[in-house]
Amino acid sequence: MVEYKIAKPHITKSDEQAVLEVLRSGDLSLGPKHKEFEKKFANKIGTKYACSVSSGTAGLHLAMIASGIGLGDEVITTPFSFVASANCILYVGAKPVFVDIDPRTYNMDPKKIEAKINKKTKAILVVHIFGHPADMSSISKLAKKYNLKIIEDACESVRASHKSKQVGTFGESAVFAFYPNKQMTTGEGGMIVTDDEKIYKLCASLRNQGRSDNMQWLDHNKLGYNYRMDELSAALGLTQLAKLDFMIGQRRKIAGWYNKYLEEYANLVRVPVTEKGNTHSWFVYVIVIKNPKINRNEVISKLNAIGISSKPYLPSIHLFDFYRKDFGYTEGNFPVSEKISASSLALPFHLDLKEKDIKYISNKVVDVIKNTQ
Repeated sequence: MVEYKIAKPHITKSDEQAVLEVLRSGDLSLGPKHKEFEKKFANKIGTKYACSVSSGTAGLHLAMIASGIGLGDEVITTPFSFVASANCILYVGAKPVFVDIDPRTYNMDPKKIEAKINKKTKAILVVHIFGHPADMSSISKLAKKYNLKIIEDACESVRASHKSKQVGTFGESAVFAFYPNKQMTTGEGGMIVTDDEKIYKLCASLRNQGRSDNMQWLDHNKLGYNYRMDELSAALGLTQLAKLDFMIGQRRKIAGWYNKYLEEYANLVRVPVTEKGNTHSWFVYVIVIKNPKINRNEVISKLNAIGISSKPYLPSIHLFDFYRKDFGYTEGNFPVSEKISASSLALPFHLDLKEKDIKYISNKVVDVIKNTQ
C-alpha cells in the first residue's frame, strides 16, 4: 500500500551541503548565518528589519512585548488558528478577544471586529490562515479609526499578498514560521519583521536573554529569553529562501490539481477559495465536508487506514479545556469557526506529489465521504 504523508519538507543537496558546512565550521550559534538570513528575508518580504527566532511562537511572544501589550489589555484575534496565536496574548497577561470567521476564507470576519472594540483594546492580531491573506484593507481601516496596533501572524502565509502588498507589511510587526510542514523550513524557527528600528532592537535583545546592545557577553539590562535561531537552522533557511518562490509555485500547481479533481463534487466538499485581489501561498490544502451528518473524524480514520494521511484543520481555540475554564467559553460562542472546525480536514500536500497521486487521493476522498454517515 502506498502511503501519502500529510506533509514533507522539500530538502535538496544544496540544503544538506549548507548545513554540513556550518556543522564543520564549529560556529553553531551566534555566527554569521543568522544575520545573512535576516537581511535576505527582510529583502524578500519588503521590510527594513528581520529578527530570527527559535519558532513562530517565540516570535509572536516577542512581538506582543515589543508592542507594549500587557496586563489588563485586550487583543482582538481569531478562534480559528493554531493555538499559539492566542496563547502569545496570554503570555503577556493580556486577554484574547475572539471574533468569528468568514465562512469562505476562514480568516477573521472584519464585519464582526468593531463590536468587540472597547477602551481596553490595544491591538488586532491578524492571522493569515492556511496561506490566504486576511482582508487587510478593511482591518487596516478599523485599526486606524480606533488607533489600534496591527500585529500579523503570517506564520502560515509567507509570500501571500493582498492587493499586491505582501502579508507581513501591514502591521507594526509580523511573524513568520519555518516548521517542517511550512512553505519553507529551518527545522524549527521563525522570523519577526518590522520597519521600526526600536522594535527590531528590542526583539533582538529579548531573544538573547535581554542582552545589552553594547554586545558585552554578560551584560543583560532587561528580562529576556533564549529564543535565538541557531546557525544550522539559519543556513538551511538561506538555501530554502533561495528556492521559496519555486516551492510556492509547485504548491500552487498541486492545489490546482486538487481543485481540478474535487470541484465537480461541489455537493460533497468545499474546496479552498482565493479571494479577488489576493495571492495564495498554500500552507495546507483543507477541504470542508458539506453534509453535517457525515462524521468528519470517521472520514479521516478511513483515509488513514488506506494510507492517506489526514488531520482535522483546525480545532477552534476557545473550545480547548483551559480556555473554557478560564474564560467560560462554550459551544455556540463562535458558530462559524465551530462549524468549520467540525467539518474540515487537511489532505496530503507536499512537493513529492504528482498529478496522478492527487487524482488518486481525490477519488478516494470522494469515495470515503460517499460511504460514510
